[in-house]
Amino acid sequence: MNRSELGAALRALRNASGREAKAVARGAVMSASKLSKIETGKLGPSADDVDRILTAIGISEDAKSEYMDAARAVATEATAWRLIQRAGLHKAQRQLKSVEARMSLLRLFQPALVPGLLQTPEYMRAVLSRHEDLTEATVRETVSARLERQTLLYDVSRTLRFVVTEPVLRWLIVPPPLVMAGQLDHLVSMSRLPHLDIRVVPLVGRQHDIPNHAFVIRDDRAVTVETVHAEVVVTDPRDVALYVSKFDGFARNALRGDDMRSLLGAIRDELLQQRESG
Repeated sequence: MNRSELGAALRALRNASGREAKAVARGAVMSASKLSKIETGKLGPSADDVDRILTAIGISEDAKSEYMDAARAVATEATAWRLIQRAGLHKAQRQLKSVEARMSLLRLFQPALVPGLLQTPEYMRAVLSRHEDLTEATVRETVSARLERQTLLYDVSRTLRFVVTEPVLRWLIVPPPLVMAGQLDHLVSMSRLPHLDIRVVPLVGRQHDIPNHAFVIRDDRAVTVETVHAEVVVTDPRDVALYVSKFDGFARNALRGDDMRSLLGAIRDELLQQRESG
């Protein structure tokens, strides 16, 4: 089944269900124009797009498999950040919330920033404010939408695993040391939740891999990779397995529990000393 055939099949399923395109698009958390392009074969859907469309149509989980296999045949899809920004960063956050609501296991590796799900509002604002083309209203809406996503952190039915490198905790993307100190306190607090696993790969000691870029694995179905220019979604099971292996390697060599919290505390104290001496 190619892209056009998949789109036609989705349209046939929607028509058979009696649901209007606008209603399905709304349920799938996408615009009606995007749904139309997918149904007509003008746009290749990601596996997640297909999953959301089928759910909005009302297809049972058992009946989804054929269509999901066809979607995964398109191994990689890249969406430029400028297109995501143009569509609305707050809308992208809401789409992520919809995706995360259907997963049971999240594994996130981040060598550059504190993961969005673990960011404080002050940290979020500092990161977003780097972009001069974002208005204050856009920053405010995006922060609000990301905070809504964070309700996931308190859902004990999910398993959430985070691995960050130590430079993430020292990189002052947020100028005031006090803001970063507050972010570190928040990480310590969140690390005590029993269904959250937060680990830090330390700078000291031998390293066994290279922290190329950030990536998120949702269940074992899809990986989202963040590059400079785009967000890349990988769904080929062979490629997903590569990322799972990479994540597990970093997790094995990372600090966890009290050792991790001790490192965060030491870095926090250093930051506060910088503030006092400055």
